[in-house]
Amino acid sequence: MNTTTTTTPRISIAAQCGSCTYWQPKAEAPDGECRRHAPQTIAFTVDESVKFESRFPTTKAVDWCGDYAAKA
Repeated sequence: MNTTTTTTPRISIAAQCGSCTYWQPKAEAPDGECRRHAPQTIAFTVDESVKFESRFPTTKAVDWCGDYAAKA
């Protein structure tokens, strides 16, 4: 008999983006930018031509990831 159990990770409220040293909140918004890694290039279409832009990933203060580092 093979039983596999899948569990959802339990993340402490303290280990969320809003309390991470790499997270930069946006002014008067519930979200911010993760500055842990270099910006990501995004391609999008404007007036039938492709444009490119680099941006840091946008996350909410209550999101989390495996790269969390507490603010000093």
